[in-house]
Amino acid sequence: MAMSVERRRGVPADSRMAAVPQIPWSTKEISIGQFAERSGVSVSALHFYEAKGLIRSRRTPGNQRRYAREELRRVAFIRAAQRLGIALGAIKEMLDQLPEERTPTRDDWARLSSSWQALLDERIQQMQRLRNALTECVGCGCLSMSRCTLVNPDDRDGLRGAGPQRLYPDRA
Repeated sequence: MAMSVERRRGVPADSRMAAVPQIPWSTKEISIGQFAERSGVSVSALHFYEAKGLIRSRRTPGNQRRYAREELRRVAFIRAAQRLGIALGAIKEMLDQLPEERTPTRDDWARLSSSWQALLDERIQQMQRLRNALTECVGCGCLSMSRCTLVNPDDRDGLRGAGPQRLYPDRA
């Protein structure tokens, strides 16, 4: 395994974690490598985001990608929304609502994320129901097809007839 430059130089591990190369404010565009390092997102993920229309870059005459510094805020917005469990399609819809495809501001985040409140509340309720069903299941340990709330909620398979309904779906 190759040893990092910092480790070879004897830089303590703690300082390596915090050492993100600073890019002068006068630099308006950054390379994909710099962008990946500053955003904490892999180059392949950035390519994917760009292909999905979530971020954008321009190409130099040498066909290299250059990102405006402001795109870092878009990536931060995307990552925060993903941590909430929001699908990329929904994130793109939100970003598309911004005028002239600009970067989201704090007010934009507040407005856009408020629309996700109901979705997150429903997911929380769904997870709580699942947790409660799991607790009941662990208590009995049966995994009965007719009674188990996890394997067969409300005995839906029983309505399709006797026998292994999941193994023979054509029989219904």
